[in-house]
Amino acid sequence: MNLLADENVDKPIVVRLRQDGYKVLYIAEMSPSITDDVVLQQANAQQSLLLTADKDFGEMVYRQGLVHTGVVLLRLVGLMPTTKAALVSKAFDDHASEFVGAFSVITPNIVRIRHQLGTYG
Repeated sequence: MNLLADENVDKPIVVRLRQDGYKVLYIAEMSPSITDDVVLQQANAQQSLLLTADKDFGEMVYRQGLVHTGVVLLRLVGLMPTTKAALVSKAFDDHASEFVGAFSVITPNIVRIRHQLGTYG
């Protein structure tokens, strides 16, 4: 499974997912400061799930109806980066295949997955 991590995703999350065997491209390493539109375009072009902490992607997907291969929004503010990495790793262990074509939210207590129209995959 291919992932594209937005630059606002903590580096330890990227490192952990790579250790877990996921192919993770990281905007912070490739093209810092690109616009959200370009980030979503890159995720679609690479058929990658987009991993982000930016709620603006919810606006882009729901209100603007932009097509995506899957968006995973991290709502883990205030946690230590290593704790975030462990939670995200566990969520991917449990739900990776469900994230494809869905808008998903990972919080400390729950993983919400909403499939919708306007997706690839």
